[in-house]
Amino acid sequence: MDMNDLVLVSVDDHITEPGDVFDAHLSGEAYETAPKLRTSENGTNYWEYMGREIPSVGLNAVVGRPPEEYGMEPTSFDQLRAGCYDADERVKDMDVNGIASSLNFPSFPGLDGGVFFMGQGGHGLQHLQAYNDWHIDQWCGSNPGRFIPLGLLPLWDMDATVAEIKRLDSKGCNVVSMNDNPGARGLPSIHEDHWEPLWKAVNEVGTTICLHIGAGHPSPHPSMGSPIEAWITTMPMSIAIGASDWLNLAALHKYPDMRIALSEGSIGWVPYFMERADFAHQQHQAWTHSNQYMGDRKPSEVFKQHFLNCFIDDKFGLHNIEWIGEDNIAYECDYPHSDTLWPKSPEFLWDSIKHLTPSQIDKITHGNALRDFKFDLFGKIPKEELTVGALRAKAAAAGVDVSTKSSGGASPLAPGEEPRPVTSGDIARMFEAHAQRAA
Repeated sequence: MDMNDLVLVSVDDHITEPGDVFDAHLSGEAYETAPKLRTSENGTNYWEYMGREIPSVGLNAVVGRPPEEYGMEPTSFDQLRAGCYDADERVKDMDVNGIASSLNFPSFPGLDGGVFFMGQGGHGLQHLQAYNDWHIDQWCGSNPGRFIPLGLLPLWDMDATVAEIKRLDSKGCNVVSMNDNPGARGLPSIHEDHWEPLWKAVNEVGTTICLHIGAGHPSPHPSMGSPIEAWITTMPMSIAIGASDWLNLAALHKYPDMRIALSEGSIGWVPYFMERADFAHQQHQAWTHSNQYMGDRKPSEVFKQHFLNCFIDDKFGLHNIEWIGEDNIAYECDYPHSDTLWPKSPEFLWDSIKHLTPSQIDKITHGNALRDFKFDLFGKIPKEELTVGALRAKAAAAGVDVSTKSSGGASPLAPGEEPRPVTSGDIARMFEAHAQRAA
């Protein structure tokens, strides 16, 4: 095996939604009240929903820009690479990066569909379902096999949530995105009986739950004066808080086949996390009574049984897979965010993974993802057409342009300010300006 033999399935990429998301899926009042993409007088784009303005893009829709411009926030579609919002162009960018298939998270609706909570008293359910239909039928349906469908859930209504899980399953979608901390949306703790219908439903149809970093337990800023790289460094590890909470979920013992993906959480921290969980359980179970739900198993055993750990670039983790479990690791590209290694993802990955056996490499690069997401990729496209080498040959024949292009955007530093380390406060002010406009 060499790099060109790899088949890469990315379990974490993102869509900057185009303006026609709801056009073909709603009518009447439901359509009139649905989110609308707007253009301001100065040419910037934003989404409008329930009287609020939502920026159409964030700091991380930066693929194809010079690294010096990563912090210069793009605010209009003409500042973005077309693959951010056009499915056909995305496939070209996948080809040149050797990515066979991709799971795409939403942008303006929030990673967990939280924007639609604003419409729960009106047509919010129809809006969420229309988004799911657009995602499955149009985005994923535009290039069968190249996208793994991902659904959102109307978690404010449990009956509707169960129905949507079953509806998504009927459309071939067995992956949903959920907030790792529902309390952030005003919902009960995952340890309440409130959630039992959801656990039962996902297990009946074999749906995997994705918990994406930054949704319920975002990485905290040490201080507003801290260089922003301090915050960026801890982003993947912040998912450990939600992971620890879900690891102690009683439903994991009732439903042995339940699978949870820790999206964009990386893997290097996992061995110590499991060691610490085992230690905490051993030392404290006498008074915490955790054995009532953990039984006679160690937390590390429960973690390996239920959790898929997803990484972008993690040499340390890939040299310690015996502690994580070769069946519990999946690759991700993170296009079009600033952590993506596009268009050189295969080169970086191969340098980190080439010491493993071909069987282990196949599991980590695509096998584990296709298993947990119930996706028959090779039933749609022959495997030999999906290798890094085959896809890049296709991209070369199509003349896919990978040169960087300057497109400007709002800088976190003041106009004319001398270069200095960007701080958490600088980024917070950018987001605060968006929040004030939205309010």
